[in-house]
Amino acid sequence: MRVDKFLKVSRLIKRRTVAKDVSDQGRVWINGREAKASSAVKVGDELTIQFGQKAVTVRIERIVESTRKEEAAMMYTLVREESL
Repeated sequence: MRVDKFLKVSRLIKRRTVAKDVSDQGRVWINGREAKASSAVKVGDELTIQFGQKAVTVRIERIVESTRKEEAAMMYTLVREESL
């Protein structure tokens, strides 16, 4: 699955266009490597997203094409959250 779609489906970012913009600005990393919006993610990958003055790292647990709001948080596990 593309990283921008994963961010939207998992509800880490609300809209796919915003997820695409964030990825293309170089604020998303997959396993320590900078990712573009079209980069593929798989189960077990560590995803780091920079939100302003905060960086959030999550481990991908499940990949599904669509999910309900209540189930979205089960797609990932929070590894760490740090202020920059």
